Amino acid sequence: MAGQSDPNLSIFSAEEVEFMAEDEMVEIVPNMRMDKLTLICGDYGPFFPQMPAQVPLWLAIALKKRGKCTIRLPDWMSVENLSQTLEAERDSQESFQILPFHYVEISRLLFDHARGDIPDVYTVRSLIEDIKDVRFHKVETSLESFEDARSSAVKVKNLSAMEVNLVRPFVGRALQAFYKHGSPELVPNPERMPPRQPQATDSIQRRPLRKR
Repeated sequence: MAGQSDPNLSIFSAEEVEFMAEDEMVEIVPNMRMDKLTLICGDYGPFFPQMPAQVPLWLAIALKKRGKCTIRLPDWMSVENLSQTLEAERDSQESFQILPFHYVEISRLLFDHARGDIPDVYTVRSLIEDIKDVRFHKVETSLESFEDARSSAVKVKNLSAMEVNLVRPFVGRALQAFYKHGSPELVPNPERMPPRQPQATDSIQRRPLRKR
């Protein structure tokens, strides 16, 4: 993965984060009868017409593309709940509201593949975009206080996958810069670190081999 191949970035691509989000469970309403699906990730079904069922998002999208189901909007994506979340985000400048870890990716996938199943789709999209903007502005504001905090770690609760992915490399570089200019003694120096001592093996009790 991109996030693992380059240690200087330590981030995933948008496609990789979206791929991970496709394992989130959603509710569908089938319009057909189908036997139970036995997959590596688990068993789903059997499916009956108009009987709601829980499936991973990737399976819901696959069935939706074939006209086999409709996808029910998650409760947190209703206009009422999103409006309350947006208001709470704006009222609190220090804390973040609890949302699904992959709320950005889930909403994007539903907008792309199940637009017709989303009531007030344009209002829902607008509210989610506003929530994203408010939350990221709060993240940027929090980063500005790191220099005065003189902390070796950053703890922010309830960030989403997208927000963590965007913030993580910046936080790492920012903290290194802050310590380098403000407290250079806090920056690890590999040349001053003592060599790692090899672990003694003579004192380790060895398990006797089983006789054949």
